[in-house]
Amino acid sequence: MKPMTLNRTIRLSVRELPDGRFALAGFNESDMNIPVGRLKEILFFSHFRSFLGLDATADPDAVILTPREAVEALGGGFPLVSFVGASDHDGVLLQNLMGAAEIWNSPGLPRIAGADGGELNFTDDEVTEGTKAVLENAFRELLADGGIGTDRLKDVIEFRRTETEDAAIGETLPFRIAVRLSEPEESHDEWMLETVLVNKRGGTHWTPAARKTVLHPAESLPKKWKEFADPVAAMQDRIAALLGDGEGADRMPGSFISEPLEDAQVRRFLAEDLPVLQSLGIDVIIPAWLRDAAERKVRVRATTSAGSSGTARLDDALDFNWSFSLGGEEIPAEHFRRLVEEKREFIRAGEDWFRLDAAWLARIREMMEEAERGGLTVKDLLFRDLEEELGLAADVSEDEDDDDDPLFAFSLQQSLKEAVGRIRSKEGIPSAPVPAGLHATLRPYQKDGFDWLVFMRENGFGAILADDMGLGKTVQLIAYLLHLHETEGPGHGPSLIICPTSVIGNWQRELARFAPGLPVLVHYGQSRLKDESLDDGLGRIGNGLVLTTYGTFMQDSEALSEFEWASVTLDEAQNIKNMQTKQSRAIRKLHGRQHIALTGTPVENRLAELWAIFDFIHKGYLGRFASFQEEFINPIEKDGSEPRKQKLRAKIAPFLLRRTKSDPELMLNLPDKLEENEYVPLTEEQAALYESYIRETKAGLMETEGFRRKGIILKMLSRLKQLCNHPSLFLKEPFSEPADLIIRSKKLERIIELTAEIAESGEQVLIFTQYIGMGELIRHCLSGLHGIEAPFLTGSMPKTSRDRLVEDFQNGEFPVFILSLKAGGTGLNLTGANHVLHADRWWNPAVENQATDRAYRIGQERFVHVRKFVTIGTVEEKIDRMIAEKAALSSELIQSGAWITDLTESELDDLFTIG
Repeated sequence: MKPMTLNRTIRLSVRELPDGRFALAGFNESDMNIPVGRLKEILFFSHFRSFLGLDATADPDAVILTPREAVEALGGGFPLVSFVGASDHDGVLLQNLMGAAEIWNSPGLPRIAGADGGELNFTDDEVTEGTKAVLENAFRELLADGGIGTDRLKDVIEFRRTETEDAAIGETLPFRIAVRLSEPEESHDEWMLETVLVNKRGGTHWTPAARKTVLHPAESLPKKWKEFADPVAAMQDRIAALLGDGEGADRMPGSFISEPLEDAQVRRFLAEDLPVLQSLGIDVIIPAWLRDAAERKVRVRATTSAGSSGTARLDDALDFNWSFSLGGEEIPAEHFRRLVEEKREFIRAGEDWFRLDAAWLARIREMMEEAERGGLTVKDLLFRDLEEELGLAADVSEDEDDDDDPLFAFSLQQSLKEAVGRIRSKEGIPSAPVPAGLHATLRPYQKDGFDWLVFMRENGFGAILADDMGLGKTVQLIAYLLHLHETEGPGHGPSLIICPTSVIGNWQRELARFAPGLPVLVHYGQSRLKDESLDDGLGRIGNGLVLTTYGTFMQDSEALSEFEWASVTLDEAQNIKNMQTKQSRAIRKLHGRQHIALTGTPVENRLAELWAIFDFIHKGYLGRFASFQEEFINPIEKDGSEPRKQKLRAKIAPFLLRRTKSDPELMLNLPDKLEENEYVPLTEEQAALYESYIRETKAGLMETEGFRRKGIILKMLSRLKQLCNHPSLFLKEPFSEPADLIIRSKKLERIIELTAEIAESGEQVLIFTQYIGMGELIRHCLSGLHGIEAPFLTGSMPKTSRDRLVEDFQNGEFPVFILSLKAGGTGLNLTGANHVLHADRWWNPAVENQATDRAYRIGQERFVHVRKFVTIGTVEEKIDRMIAEKAALSSELIQSGAWITDLTESELDDLFTIG
């Protein structure tokens, strides 16, 4: 008989698909397309894992192969066929596949040196990068099919490497070599993991007697099977090498595996070793009930009470009454403790087996011991969220159907429910007397906020006051600080407020206005107190207040962190939202007997920011950030999970007070319009330019008279107002990057911050300015920093464009509308806005009011918040004060604005001096 030779060549077109699979189309010698069904038969001629190609994917034009299918099929294809590439490109891809198939199917994988860190290493440099990639993907697919991590790739490679001619005889053995896991017998606690021989004909299991398991198979096998001792011994060693945690490590080489396992080892075997063994084709026999037992646990009921007087207080210790059952049968508490101590995970109850969650049981035991020591209080129900820690929170009635019982049932005494409910709902908070030194009348909702802050302090809680912009967070906090000053002695030390530089002036003015009797130390600027002088300054203010900025705090964080403050408050607390920055980490290390955060942004929707703020007010309350991200951020922000939202709301509710202007109950207590000044400081650059300009022009002013004098005054005022807006307007510089521009002007920085917050909250704002340059500057920064495109209406805009912009704004097409004061001051209806910002002052109240009334007019149904920006110590603040002082004069004189040019020499001298 002539030897069989290759007599057919198939040209293959090979395409690599985006998902890593390969599409193969075949052509015969006549360049005729080979039907896909016939090509599958050829490729999968000896591929039994896919049932000779029945499971393989195909489309009308090609056979689709995964990397693993490709290397297995091409390594053992049809014996009378050879493959070549249909083109040069196809040839390269085919060579990669064939090279990988040759290595994959070589006994012992001689060309693979090993696998470190989930990547293959090769013994020679002839293996192409394409071949390496195919092989690595094939092994990853093998691991993924078995649910195995890449950390086990090395074990898989070593198992494949130990293939020998003796091991290959396994196909002709009269038995299969399998691994069996057996549950403990009645009188034992240990499981048994062993290798068994399964008769291919009858399916019976054979394993040597216990005394012979330590012997080589040549001595332990039955006489009829002794000829197979070497391949059996080789396979024992190969399987033992795959077992982790030491199973099989102490056995004699070649001997049968026979290892007793504890519950924890069984769990590890099922989770880690079982998938590896199965993926390599090794039979594993486990008790069928294990698949069901994973869902069964001990049922626990905890009835909790506190306080003997019937009224639960936050510091009362909780009394627990525990009960346990398994499969409907009650378990004595001592028996439960023994289960936990023995770390049992699998136990028998009657004829049934149960798998226990050892970590969960240990947590219950820990809670029991802590409760017995009196270490759990009513307050812990909020801080620790005990219901959530222990399982499913529920109030369970005694007659409830046992079949539907949760794993953990938590029942609260009525007075305890009321104490916890009071904090969560914020209803029934005790009223605190308004401080005598408060020069303000608190609106009802502001009094509620003040009462809540006092209540939270008295019970040792931090707090987040997150009222909407314009609802008066500042006055609520000032009332609270005055309460501390009047009720706690000087020995309690001062409180600390950290705020953005752009609002420190506002805080100074509001403190002086609402709490003139509160000692305040402003820790800011080059002349601020340091070292011993700082200590002396703190001593002088007693239990007063230190006011500083985020930037200054970072410069002096080491000194300021040494004190224990009566309270620490962060204004605009979203400044610490990036928890990895030095500033955020330093602030979260501050020591205060109470930590308070003020923010007008909806922190419930900024979850990373929420975590950082809570880590400040109660460190660790929301857990590690990685865990918080996995449990809340990803499900909520990526998937919009409503159950996770509800769970998070419930968790943060006790410590967060947020009221909005849309709340109908609050609207009854708000004015229709709130006008206030927003005070901002000069930067060092602005202050230097301001003083220099005054020196240069003041002498000439004093030497002139009449109209020329008035003209110089008006020019100086205009130039100084532009300088207060931004140095680049004063210097007539072109605009640079927005991030560089805002650090040169606290006014611009604050305008951009406020505008972005308003837009993000879904509201609309009008921004008025006298200067085209300022309007363009605001547009430039809003677009570059926040992606907000804000139209700018000026006097040169055609009427059609102007009308279209007004209509679009009223329809909510864009949130921010910048207007020249002259062009937009009259004749427009812009009631879509409920915020108005005056970037610079006209110093004619009538003109400013006309501009404000673009939003505050008939048709406006919402509260309108008007802010007028005033730069501290400059002509802006001084003229604003003069207007207030001259209010007793005729309104006609004040509104004309002409009075400014008629000021006396001494008034002008004061006007043009910083301070």
